Amino acid sequence: MLRRLRSVLMTCCVLAAPFASGTANADDIEELAPFKMIRSLQYVQDSVVLGDHSAIEMQRFMLGAIDKRLRAADASVFRDPRNVDAALVYAMSGGNPDTLKYLSDHDVAGNFDSRLTEALRQYLNGKGGLIVENLSKAAPEYRNARIGPYVYLILGNATSQQDPVAAMTYYDWARLTAPGTIIEEAALRRSVFLAVQAGAPDKGFHYALAYARRYLTSPYASQFADVFVELAVAHFDGAAQERISEVLDFMDAPRQREVYLRVARRAAIAGKQALAKLASERAEALGADGATQPKVLANFYAGLASVPSSDVFAATASLAAITDAELSPRDRALRDAAKAIADAVVRPPSGESLTQAFVSKPDKPVEVDASAASEDTGSGMSPFGSAQAPTVVAESAAVSAPQETGDPTHDGFVAKGRSKIEEIDALLKGEGK
Repeated sequence: MLRRLRSVLMTCCVLAAPFASGTANADDIEELAPFKMIRSLQYVQDSVVLGDHSAIEMQRFMLGAIDKRLRAADASVFRDPRNVDAALVYAMSGGNPDTLKYLSDHDVAGNFDSRLTEALRQYLNGKGGLIVENLSKAAPEYRNARIGPYVYLILGNATSQQDPVAAMTYYDWARLTAPGTIIEEAALRRSVFLAVQAGAPDKGFHYALAYARRYLTSPYASQFADVFVELAVAHFDGAAQERISEVLDFMDAPRQREVYLRVARRAAIAGKQALAKLASERAEALGADGATQPKVLANFYAGLASVPSSDVFAATASLAAITDAELSPRDRALRDAAKAIADAVVRPPSGESLTQAFVSKPDKPVEVDASAASEDTGSGMSPFGSAQAPTVVAESAAVSAPQETGDPTHDGFVAKGRSKIEEIDALLKGEGK
């Protein structure tokens, strides 16, 4: 480890000196072979997902330096297969896709595998679904090669929408051949998501446990927390409760509390009252550090879960006691929708309701601030960090994950509430006849 770190530091110093002084030239760049520079990039990227976020800026710098080196390299450099692999790894690690196109277009000696370069070019241009057939045929040839884990991760990404089960198999090979790396981190994180999609909770909890053991300090850990919450809510039962606790045992109290708050919110929206109350109680019990915001949110989600129950009066009072300042814009919209439903449930029958002349509505439309569409759920102060890498660094093309947009759960909650109101009015009308 010390030898590897020393090599990385020496490489970075050699790279940084000429570029920092503005005197970089071809001779300076040619001092290092591309495959040596890629080794340093891999070490930096692995350090980032293992918790060294200070290495993010170095990652950005090295991607730029490697790009210059590859474009300036003589064609003879790529007679060495290690340098060909370096160019491919660079493209799959967040590098400039145009550089791969430039190298493959100028490859008159046939050093690059055209099947692989063409598949990567299509994938990097957003046409991943078109490469599955050809790449799945070529991938076995690279199964034990240096670039094998990257190829299988790309293949898993491209296959995930069409066949989640097959994609998990590709991810398994990628992570098992590259333990402790950004490849394993991405494969585990995405495998949890696919297990939810495929309805495979056993696999999902297995992947989640492996991720929690290694990568909770990754800048992408918030994405893992999101999909783990989906897994916990979708497949919660007596056995799952124990497996959820097993995963959370690897987290400190703030992270556990954040997960329980997210579970409580999702469960309340999904109408799973028992789970919402249980998660709220767990989150409140973990608030021993004196923080008031988590306790407020725990009570809020517990109140949401009580709206469709016999405790609707207490739930209404609990929701009314929470001020706007204590909630995020998304939770304020959720509270207003829940209050409108609760008020309609407890409102005494009137002449208008018996004749269906009155349609219950909130005092004012519930609006969600557009800026809050991407706001994190939970406490709003997530110890997992940002759901994405810092904006100065592009996430590796191989490890990138699809992003969610909007808040469909909120829209579903409002629609479900309005439906219940209409049913109540219909019953009242029937009693009046």
